[in-house]
Amino acid sequence: MRRRSASRTRRAAGLPVWVGSVLVFLSAVAASKADDQPTPSDTPPDREAFLAGTRKDCRGCDLRDAKLKRRDLSGADLTGADLTGAVLHRAKLMNARLDQAKLQDANLNKADLKRASLKGADLSGALLYGTDLSGANLEEAIMTEVHMAHARLTQAVLRGADISLSTITEAEMTGSDLSHAKLKQSNLSGANLSRSDLTFAVLDGAGLVGARLRGAKLRGASARQADFYGADLSDSDLSDGDFRGSRLQQADLDGAVTAGLKTRGAVLVDGTIGQ
Repeated sequence: MRRRSASRTRRAAGLPVWVGSVLVFLSAVAASKADDQPTPSDTPPDREAFLAGTRKDCRGCDLRDAKLKRRDLSGADLTGADLTGAVLHRAKLMNARLDQAKLQDANLNKADLKRASLKGADLSGALLYGTDLSGANLEEAIMTEVHMAHARLTQAVLRGADISLSTITEAEMTGSDLSHAKLKQSNLSGANLSRSDLTFAVLDGAGLVGARLRGAKLRGASARQADFYGADLSDSDLSDGDFRGSRLQQADLDGAVTAGLKTRGAVLVDGTIGQ
């Protein structure tokens, strides 16, 4: 009897220890799960509400291939949003914030982006036919292979932007800032770049047939093998520019500053070859 009583006593004494260990373990698991739960600040923006049209802002949202045709997104904050392949045809994006946004292959034809901010945005391959980007900030934007014919970029900031291999024919770009921009092999035929700043811009292989560059600043610009046939370069600043191998035939250079201009191998205004 004494042995049984002692055994029961030991089991009874050991029971609270076992239960306590289980409770400690369960508490630790619960705490771990609680730590894994996203806090309100970590919760991503309400994408569904944005797509439903009940909210405008959607910072950092995944909006790939979204259908936003004719949507009014004036003043919206879409900073860092992924709008790759999105349809924004005729959308209203005046004063919208799209800095660092991804807009590769997006359809922005005839969209209104007046005074929008697209600093550092990636618009490679985007459709921008007839798009209004007047006063927009596209500094350091990637705009390679964009289709921007008949677009309006009056007084737009494109400083340091890469707009190479793009179609920008008949675009209105008066007073725009294209300093240090890359426009290699882009087609700007018929574009109006009057009074634009193209200081140190790269225009190698670009087509500017019949383009208007009256009063434009092209100081230190590289335009090797570019085509300026019939272009209006009157009163422009071409000082220290590199126009070697370019075509300047029938271009208007009346009043242009040409000090230090390199024209070796270029077809000059009178059809002679530059030395």
